[in-house]
Amino acid sequence: MGGATIGLEGAIIEIEVDISPGLPSFTIVGLPDKAVQEARERVRSAIKNCGYTFPNKRITVNLAPANLKKEGPSYDLPIALGILISSGQLTGDCSNALFTGELSLDGKLRHSRSVLPMASLAQEKGFTDIFVALADAREASIVENIRIMPAESLSQIISHFAGETRIQEYSDDGSWLQTIHEHYAFDFSCVKGQEHAKRALEIAAAGRHNVLMVGPPGSGKTMLARSLPAILPELTMAQAIEVTKIYSVGGLLPMDIPLIKERPFRSPHYTTSHAGLVGGGQWPHPGEISLSHHGVLFLDEFPEFGRSVLEALRQPLEDKVIVISRAHGSVTFPANFMLVAAMNPCPCGYYGDTFKECKCSPVEINRYRKRISGPLLDRIDIFIDVPHVDYEKLTDEKTPESSERVRQRINAAHQIQLERLKKTSSSCNSDISPQEIQKFCKVDASSQSLLRNATKQFHLTARAFHRILKLSRTIADLDGNEDIKTQHLAEALQYRQKETRY
Repeated sequence: MGGATIGLEGAIIEIEVDISPGLPSFTIVGLPDKAVQEARERVRSAIKNCGYTFPNKRITVNLAPANLKKEGPSYDLPIALGILISSGQLTGDCSNALFTGELSLDGKLRHSRSVLPMASLAQEKGFTDIFVALADAREASIVENIRIMPAESLSQIISHFAGETRIQEYSDDGSWLQTIHEHYAFDFSCVKGQEHAKRALEIAAAGRHNVLMVGPPGSGKTMLARSLPAILPELTMAQAIEVTKIYSVGGLLPMDIPLIKERPFRSPHYTTSHAGLVGGGQWPHPGEISLSHHGVLFLDEFPEFGRSVLEALRQPLEDKVIVISRAHGSVTFPANFMLVAAMNPCPCGYYGDTFKECKCSPVEINRYRKRISGPLLDRIDIFIDVPHVDYEKLTDEKTPESSERVRQRINAAHQIQLERLKKTSSSCNSDISPQEIQKFCKVDASSQSLLRNATKQFHLTARAFHRILKLSRTIADLDGNEDIKTQHLAEALQYRQKETRY
């Protein structure tokens, strides 16, 4: 048995092999891609170089179900074993095992992607064993209640089923998890000034709210964004496994890091295509928004992205998933990310700046800002002005507050949210539904009056109204208050009212 991945989910693939008299041929059917078709030459050479006979007959390999497209070289191992079994060179019961791995020409097993989803599939379907390359054993061992059988070569697996040399089950005490440390290249202590922006990012990180930073070139927008991962709350084990599956399916999981414990931070260039951002291709693979799952998607030079690319963000920002539809079907990838965007206030970058005069006309400024649609801006919770930093602040010898201290406050607020939402499908304030808003985001009479006036003055939509309540809930959690106070709501409105300027 082998396996295929559809999105992040696995599907069992049964490898059927028929060997019959006739002119020598080797045919693979069942909607294989080019990499699967090329398995013919790899399998042929691997079997011969392991000291076994490749049948000089008519060989037909069927990958069932036939209506599901197959991709990648991970079918090499089960195809080779199927041929050896059909030709009578291998005996043994393989029915309770799942096999995945690419074969080299000399029969060695190489690393293949999607090992973690395959191990999860094997455990879910009741298989007792999964045979993987030795290099992939640690990644597969993340899944519990299944025996991981690491092998270096095809001949080693053949000897195992022949009863000659048994493969030892991979055992790991999990101590390697403690050796994976989070490393951050940027820290809040390196950012001089911008206390208002730091406060806003702290709130955003605590509740995973979307942010737009606006300021002239060189004011520190990019550095602030790149410092954000250092203050984000830690991933839970379930979230870490989910993120690792995405990177494994995408072929981006480093071999020396079988589990991703650090929240992703993705920063695609503004020339990124629609498929590069949301995912896609003939064989759909996760895009940048899925690679940012449970992490940060940072879009610098926000208006420079293509209009269709930016508009594609609207649906996943609401639904937390992205559905990629192709002729043969649809694939769903998770996309619960925190959007952080940065832009200049005008084409030259100096509108409203006290250091340098803006040379743009009102028409140019208006055209530049209209590149970002109103519906997309409506999905952003926090708008931050990031002005130039004064000389006095740049040369101040006082060390700003470190990311570690900020993270301690954020972790405390995050734990409050997890406890409050443990009986719901949400994990943070930005995810809560309208029904949950009524339960968890109640405001007192004085706050009701403030909210009523703000709704009329700023012409808030229903979505913006709910986002302000969720943002107020996060600010109250940072303060350790069970109830939303007037000052919490006022601060949330302060970050929202700048929307009318962009």
